[in-house]
Amino acid sequence: MQALVWIGALITLIGFAGIVWSLLKVMKARREELSDDELRQRMQKIVPVNLGAFFLSMLGLICVVVGVILS
Repeated sequence: MQALVWIGALITLIGFAGIVWSLLKVMKARREELSDDELRQRMQKIVPVNLGAFFLSMLGLICVVVGVILS
């Protein structure tokens, strides 16, 4: 079950990288001083990636917990 822990940790890191990427994209969009409509359009493109990254992180953490419990 140690493999499950490492796989879960890898999935969590990938999800965390997605969260950081979406955070950086939002910060960049806010610094560009776009109009409200343009900013909203950019945010609508970033939100699905952000939610997917949170889901990946959650799945990875679940794998880690299950791996630790089964060890």
